[in-house]
Parts: sequence; C-alpha cells; structure tokens
Amino acid sequence: MKITRIPTLRTIEAFREYVASLGIDLQAEDTIALGAESPLTAAIPWQGRTIGNRWCVHPMEGWDGTTTGGITEPMIRRWERFGESGAKLIWGGEAMAVKPEGRANPNQIIINEENKAGLAKLREALVAAHQKNFGSTGDLIVGFQLTHSGRFCRPNDKKRLESRVAYRHPILDKKFNVTSDAQIMSDDEMKRLVDDYAKAAKIASEVGADFVDIKHCHGYLLHEFLGAHTRPGIYGGSFENRTRPLREIVAAIRATVPTMGIGVRLSAFDAVPYKPDPTLSQPGCLGPGIPEEFSHCLPYRYGFGINQENPTQYDLTETIEFLNLCQQLDIRLVNLSAGSPYYNPHIGRPAAYPPSDGYQLLEEPLVGCARQINVVKELKAHFPDLILVGTGYSYLQEYMPQVAQYYLRNGFVDSVGIGRTALSYPRMLADATETGKLETRLICRTFSDCTTAPRNGLPSGCYPLDHFYKSAPEAPLLKQIKKG
Repeated sequence: MKITRIPTLRTIEAFREYVASLGIDLQAEDTIALGAESPLTAAIPWQGRTIGNRWCVHPMEGWDGTTTGGITEPMIRRWERFGESGAKLIWGGEAMAVKPEGRANPNQIIINEENKAGLAKLREALVAAHQKNFGSTGDLIVGFQLTHSGRFCRPNDKKRLESRVAYRHPILDKKFNVTSDAQIMSDDEMKRLVDDYAKAAKIASEVGADFVDIKHCHGYLLHEFLGAHTRPGIYGGSFENRTRPLREIVAAIRATVPTMGIGVRLSAFDAVPYKPDPTLSQPGCLGPGIPEEFSHCLPYRYGFGINQENPTQYDLTETIEFLNLCQQLDIRLVNLSAGSPYYNPHIGRPAAYPPSDGYQLLEEPLVGCARQINVVKELKAHFPDLILVGTGYSYLQEYMPQVAQYYLRNGFVDSVGIGRTALSYPRMLADATETGKLETRLICRTFSDCTTAPRNGLPSGCYPLDHFYKSAPEAPLLKQIKKG
C-alpha cells in the first residue's frame, strides 16, 4: 500500500486535505496553542488531588531488567525520561508482573519484596527528573501497571512460551503453541492470583505509587478473561463471571490498602487475529495483513468488544457495560487502547513500518488513528464522569498537538496518552505547549524498532532516533535482523 508520509504534509491545510481524501473523521486545530491557551495544560481533579495537565505517558517496557525482575541503569534512564516528558500522569512506567511466572520476558520487572527498593528508586528517579525540569511535583500522579502476561508468558527464555490461558482459542492456540487444557488457569489458581495482585498493590503503595492499573488490555490474561465466553465455571460465560477477576482484585486491594487509587487500562475493542497474506509474501518481504480464517469460529465467541458475526469489526456493547462496572467500583481512571500487538498490531499501533512479526499495511495508518480516537469520543459521551485517557496519537507526528487540542477542547477525551513517542522525544508535548515548536528530528516515525527488537530478544528502545540505542551494541544486530 502506498501512503503519504506525514512529514511531507507541510501545512495543517495539507494534512486536512489528505485526511479528507481518506474519508475519515479526524479533526485538528489550526495552530499549536501555548501555555494556558492550550487545553493540554488544563488540570484534572482526581480523588481529592490534581493531575496537573492533560497528557499521559503510557507504560513502555524495555525488556532490560535483571533476570530476577530487578532494575537496571537503562531502565532508570527510561523512567527519568518519562519524568522529563512533562506529563503529569505517568501510567505505570512499565508493566510489572505480579508473580515471576507471569512475565512476558525473563527481564520484566517483578513487583515483589525482593525488588521493592529498586522500584522505589525508579519512582524517585522519575520524580526527581520531573522536579528538575518543571519544578512542581505535587500535581504529578504516578501509577504502577500490574499484570500477568497469560498467553504471552516467557518467564525463563525469550524464545520459549510458557502460556497460561483463560480458555482454548481456535486460532490463537496454534499461533502461540497452546496444546493442552492443562495450560488453562484453574479457578483455584485465579483465586490465588487475586491475592498476588493485592500483595503487589501493597508494595506499590509502600514505595509511593499513587495508583495501580489492573491491566485489561492487549490480549494479556485479564483482558483474555473478558472474552472467556466459552469457559465454564465462575470465571467464564456470563459478563458477570468474565468480570469477576476485576471485582475480586479490586475488593482484595481495597481490603489490603484502602487508600490506594485504582485504574484500568482496557483494550476497548479487539479484532480477529491477522497474518501476512501468504499469496503476496516472499522471503524477506511480508505480505499485507489479512484476517486469519475465522468462518469455522462463527459466531465468534473468543474476544471482547468484537462483532461476533463479523470479528473484523468492533462492537462496544460490552465495553460500555464494562465502563459502567468501573463506575460502580469507583474506578475513575481508565486508559483506552485497542487490540493486541501480538496478533493484530495495526489495530492498536498504527505505523508506517511493520514489526518483524507483523505484516505490511492493509490500511492507511491514519485510519487506525481515527478509529481509536473516535471510539474514545463515543465512549466519553456515555461516561462524562470518567477520566478517559486516549491512545493512537503517535502516528500523527507533527500534527499530534493540533489533533490532541481539538479532542481535549471539545471534551471528547480527558488526557492524551503517548507511548512510542516518549521513547524518541519525551518532551514533545511540553515543547508544543511552551514554545509552539517541535524538534522534528526527534519525532517518532513509527519504524517499529521498539517492537522488532524485543520480538527478537533484544532490549526495546528507539534505535533510529535515540543516541543511547543508536550506539548500543545491539544496534548492528537489529539492523541485520531487519535486513533478513
């Protein structure tokens, strides 16, 4: 697919014309607003405190911890850069496994007593960097993302899956080598996992986190439970059963640390897994993405936020029901993502270049941006009292500030989340609101190296634009992998 690269669209008028030619609804303001004139700088009240502005740093893992789940110097540097971003809402720093066997890789953080001092050091480094660059930290809110990687567990070897799943999936089982019912998490194991989340939340509280995120996105374990329509027992079938893990974890956390804030990062919708079109693939060149064959799975009862009759399309019926539940549980912080980077990356991470385990473009990436942004807009109309963090902004590149301003100013989202952009240019939105100018040489161009590297066992980082990774010993190896 041929696309027009964002940097070639030299003016906001050219950007708008190109968006109009795609037939999508994606709005932007005329100019970058400064200071108090920018909706990006407005504060958000939350639980008797203040979140000082309207941008958020998403969790960005580095695959660079110790094998015991501890911290390292590159990890400290990344958290310092998150502090330097100017964002007043830090959503997790990175995902933290609540138990060793729940890690997505052998170098993922484990939130336990052994690593408690290191976690405190990470948070302190982030806060110190923020204070050095922006002065005030009283309106800085830092959360820890708690997770179990479920189907994508690789706790001991980067190349060996040790999957634990919510249910058997007719497509993903083959893709991720799930071969036995023994890999399904039992009800008793889930009850013990609830306790693990509560213990993790207690540690998070003791090292100064303001909230914990009970991660329900991207195909990881709790997100997969939301789609466990075919699972028998108390954790499957009905919506009430499929959301039981959330309700039990929230109750356990509040019984253990009553003052701890709670948020949820949610894949608001999913889609059937995709693959490179085999008829258009050749050695060294992936084909464009096409859906995996799903006709034998209809109605498609293997996901959340999916149209069961056409699983390439979303259905927000249960998403709305889930957000209603969040309100009932007094959870106001909700970070909305989509899909899974493991099996349909174009849904959640619109990009010009695919990761090594992905596929070539099947749609203009701006279509994916608009899809996510407008889903959040639709959900915000239903839930004016929730604080909704939006996703899908990185691919907008030079026009991220103007698009973010439009959706914030009109009340269609409460906070704009940045992920990959925080690796290459953490100060992007701070520069926008302070000077109205961006360092274009630092803007993420979605080369997907930050995904291709960990998919091949290397630390994640911005190898094209960040000097730290450009000069890393892994950089030449990554180049060879990409050539292959």
